[in-house]
Amino acid sequence: MSTLGELALEAKAWPFEEARKILKRYESAPPEKGYILFETGYGPSGLPHIGTFGEVLRTTMVRRAFELMSDIPTKLLAFSDDMDGLRKVPDNVPNKDTLQAALGKRLTKVPDPFGTHDSFGHHNNARLRAFLDGFGFEYEFASSTDYYFSGRFDDALIRVLEEYEAVQKIMLPSLRDERRATYSPFLPVDPATDEVYQVPVIATDAAKGTIVYRREDGEEVETPVTGGRCKLQWKPDWGMRWAALGVDYEMSGKDLIDSVRLSTRICQALGGRSPETLTYELFLDDKGEKISKSKGNGLSMDDWLAYGPNESLSLFMFQKPKTAKKLYFDVIPKNVDDYLTFLSKIGEEEPAKQLENPVWHIHEGKPPVERPKLSFSILLNLAAVCNTEDKAVLWGFISRYASDASPDSDPYLDRLVGHAIRYYQDFVKPHKAYKAPDETDRAALTALRAALADMPADADAEAIQTQVYEIGKAHAYENLRDWFKALYQILLGQDQGPRMGSFFALYGLSETIALIDRALAGEDLSAA
Repeated sequence: MSTLGELALEAKAWPFEEARKILKRYESAPPEKGYILFETGYGPSGLPHIGTFGEVLRTTMVRRAFELMSDIPTKLLAFSDDMDGLRKVPDNVPNKDTLQAALGKRLTKVPDPFGTHDSFGHHNNARLRAFLDGFGFEYEFASSTDYYFSGRFDDALIRVLEEYEAVQKIMLPSLRDERRATYSPFLPVDPATDEVYQVPVIATDAAKGTIVYRREDGEEVETPVTGGRCKLQWKPDWGMRWAALGVDYEMSGKDLIDSVRLSTRICQALGGRSPETLTYELFLDDKGEKISKSKGNGLSMDDWLAYGPNESLSLFMFQKPKTAKKLYFDVIPKNVDDYLTFLSKIGEEEPAKQLENPVWHIHEGKPPVERPKLSFSILLNLAAVCNTEDKAVLWGFISRYASDASPDSDPYLDRLVGHAIRYYQDFVKPHKAYKAPDETDRAALTALRAALADMPADADAEAIQTQVYEIGKAHAYENLRDWFKALYQILLGQDQGPRMGSFFALYGLSETIALIDRALAGEDLSAA
């Protein structure tokens, strides 16, 4: 084991804590199958979303942490439950009538409303793979339809049939009385109509590998449980899959705690070893309420990536997965700047400290060497005072501040500029409220103007910040926080803002003096 691997054995970051659970699982001998299997599940009745990203990303972080500590090979299986029957029509698809007519059919036989694939299931599977590929995830895709019809699950399905009563004893107490009366872990799949039936099973025969079910018209039908003629209800399916494939690790949301418990018992009843699990907290909206896809009160992947780079979203997913967090637009700027701060530190940190740095996990141990020269908050405030949608205007200030920076030489910074402009225009500008300076403010601003006028044009941020501090201390503010808040409210139209020395250096001393003059003259600073 490498020195870094030895350090990982003691690292406190949560992916290492999770990885050590897997390491302990095989402390006596490696797995007979020859590798550690990580799994993530996907229900293709809807399109991939931000929760899908978070689950695959977090699982990958645990996988990479494990690989640092062990030489046992690993696999990540992205499993699509596309044998499920379509139970309702999603809101975010075209041609809903075609789906309405196919309710009850397995997803890989439901017509594709987009008209691009053989079925709705195939379309969503393709979207999932493109989604995961776009983020560079390393994974193996698995289709429930393929696994059921190819016979890969046949032995496990016979095992469920053999343990039918044991599975029923696990499941029935968790159900309402009405459903308990007709519940069976097996859902017959009609080969003629491709419908997935939820109907009573009235007989089972493990020796023949069949069940007898009663159709809605009263007819009794005997069918094999193998070869795609039946699928399992999702909780028994989950437990069966763990047992059949030897899944070693899978995480899931807090809303599935009971499902994990039941699936674990089913897996064990089938003779399998249940995986190590992590339960992550759910996301909240801006009001602190649970995010619901049907309500549309959350934040989509496209929403986040319009206003911040994907590394900032990865940081959001990394931080405290067991803590409920607000997932809304106002968390984006902080996550962008926090990512940049962690990135700036990692190159100077000792190896043990690097393993605790989120950037190590975001970049799988290979963080970029180049660091953006400016924070996101600085760019947001530059966009505010410039009041422009033109990136070139902001670059005019940036290039003067950092002569070696340009859109071509620093494409990441250029992306941040674009994100900052969009975020400012959509979320900051509509809520700006400039404060008129009072007597104390006017005296302090006049002094600040004079101090800045006496400084050389190329004064650095630290020298400017010192002057800002000294002037705040010399005037009648109860504390420096009130002084800085006054600067933010008067010059930027907001309650919070950047480090003023850095901002003034970027914006330029002459431009800052002109901005102060406009504020003292009572001009409308919301106009560029």
